[in-house]
Amino acid sequence: MTEDHVAPSPLPPDRFGTARAYARHRPGVPPEAAGFLASALAPVAAPVLLDLGTGTGQVPLSLLESLPLAHVSVVDTSPERMGAALGALLPELGAPRVTGFVGRAEDFGPVAPDRRPHLITCCRSFHWMDRPAVLAMADRVAAPGAAFAVMGDQSLWTQDADWTRALRGLVQSYLGPVRRAGTGGVYVESSRSFDEVLAASAFSRVSVHAFPVTRVWTPEGVLGHLTTTSFAGPALFGERHAAFEDDAHRLLRAHAALGPLTEESVFAVRLARRPGDLA
Repeated sequence: MTEDHVAPSPLPPDRFGTARAYARHRPGVPPEAAGFLASALAPVAAPVLLDLGTGTGQVPLSLLESLPLAHVSVVDTSPERMGAALGALLPELGAPRVTGFVGRAEDFGPVAPDRRPHLITCCRSFHWMDRPAVLAMADRVAAPGAAFAVMGDQSLWTQDADWTRALRGLVQSYLGPVRRAGTGGVYVESSRSFDEVLAASAFSRVSVHAFPVTRVWTPEGVLGHLTTTSFAGPALFGERHAAFEDDAHRLLRAHAALGPLTEESVFAVRLARRPGDLA
């Protein structure tokens, strides 16, 4: 068995709620970050994108606003989210220019020569992956001169505003003090940072680009967003989910009465290239 034909691993349990809620309530890619990624592809005549952990296709959709993509491959472990991503991308690109793969990111490939990606993206998803295996896959399939982009921002769990601290405390009063990671366990920080993992890979030349983001939430928007998270999805609460939502709604309305539910964050893009590439 060659490395291009590795037997796929069993898919992990889904942590992130329905595709409909995901598409409606997940923040997209900030326009400034999308513009930066588009500029990284600008020198390529027929750019090809591979988006790992695509969710409902937010990354390719954001790039299509300013960049004609020759082909897009999207990867996700959820058939439902993949259906949503393809449903959004096919009208924009047409079937010949879109490929969907349901499975783990490290199991993607091989690809046709004209579909070797010039940009590989992981948006708010890299921390859930087998990172060294994903980077090894990327090195196998990527075009010469390709870039690997790891990007994301803070979650409401890690935000340090009065209302997010109160909301986190409410979640903990229902689920315990440790951050959950879906119904399968708790979230454990990796002992290696993204920068360390990238430095040990073929994509070891890394530049970091920060884009400040301000979001103003409504109580209803926060509740919808929580249904898509691994730390406060409905399945974690079982029969108590309705009670939690009632308590959360009261808490959020009380804070909103004092001022906007504002989230100040930074959307960081780590753009990694192979050392021998000139771009």
